[in-house]
Amino acid sequence: MSGPAASRRADGISFALLLPLLLAAQPVATDSYLPALPAIAREMGAASATLTVFVLCFGLGQLPCGPLADRFGRRPVLLTGLACYTLTAMGCVLATGVPMLVVCRGLQGFAMAAVLVCARAAVRDLYPAHEGPHVMARGLTGLGVVALAAPLIGAAAVQWGGWRWVLGGMGLYAAVLWALCARYFHETLVAGAPGAPRGSLREVFASQRFRAWASVAASTYGGIFCFLLFSPMIYIDYLGFSPAMYGWIPAGGSLIYVFSTTMCRRLLRRFGPVRTVQIGALLSIGGPTLQALGCWLLPMSAWPLLLGHAVFVLGHGIHQPCGQAGAVGDLPHLAGRAVSWSGFWMMLVAFVVGQIAAAFVGPDNSSGAWPMVVPMWLAGVSLVLIAFLWLPRLHAPRLQQRKDTSS
Repeated sequence: MSGPAASRRADGISFALLLPLLLAAQPVATDSYLPALPAIAREMGAASATLTVFVLCFGLGQLPCGPLADRFGRRPVLLTGLACYTLTAMGCVLATGVPMLVVCRGLQGFAMAAVLVCARAAVRDLYPAHEGPHVMARGLTGLGVVALAAPLIGAAAVQWGGWRWVLGGMGLYAAVLWALCARYFHETLVAGAPGAPRGSLREVFASQRFRAWASVAASTYGGIFCFLLFSPMIYIDYLGFSPAMYGWIPAGGSLIYVFSTTMCRRLLRRFGPVRTVQIGALLSIGGPTLQALGCWLLPMSAWPLLLGHAVFVLGHGIHQPCGQAGAVGDLPHLAGRAVSWSGFWMMLVAFVVGQIAAAFVGPDNSSGAWPMVVPMWLAGVSLVLIAFLWLPRLHAPRLQQRKDTSS
């Protein structure tokens, strides 16, 4: 093999090793930050806004990053995003108040958008549509390994050094990743490929498969975001866990996530994407149902919350690779735009749901764990409806067409 094909194959090998680290930039910025939220709130008077603004800016930042990556290539946009991620993390370390911290975290969200858009678009550049969910599942398995360590390191940093050490660690991670990408990440966009046509955004939204699979990714992320947003206050302030003890909860969830993404690959090979997502949907509704029963019958017990979270994460590890890869599967020529709008939809749903649920959180935690549990349950309901009513209607004609062709 020689020429462009060989070059793209070499890029694929290098990219397969970098993909988990690139995707892990998100849990490094969120999961390691969770144990720091109560400490930031005690020192500065507020903390949740730093996470919600980060998520909102991450969603908005994907909108320009997709077209930029389609026009100028994945590599320059990716390296610029990693450089800004590093600088904004250092700005967070030096923050003297909530406004500066919120601004720096918001800018960090914009920077992270460039990183994840380019990573996900490169998957579609290098692999055909039917391999996309498998590749994303492998990448997200690696993400889970990094996410496993992130909250534990964050909790240790908060307990022994203070919350600023967590943000400094984010900057160090991004700086090392920038150096790796500068050396090993080669451009994956085909040189000389024609630019996206005018009105290409309309083509993205005209795809029913894009809308359906993007909704899968958005629904499951909306549920997990409510865990990220409210679990520190519930477990630390309401149930009395120490930051170090709490750190094991998202870490345990990451371990389950690693198992789930591995299970996802096996389910895809055996059942295909629709049946796989249906299995995940049952897990996504079952977990919050267990949590709701715990809130009703055992409001001060952590065990129903922990068990329900574990079951929900099993479903999340199935939905994320399928949803993210499925949203861009039919749009290889518009991969950047499809990825950016899918990611924006994920973050918008998470932000809106988080803001609505936050209105029911009182200073004395009188609502218990319900502000976290109810949105997760609604996410499960949404996934069940999509998996059993929407996706089968989209894939049935395609399966019939394959049978007719084979016969």
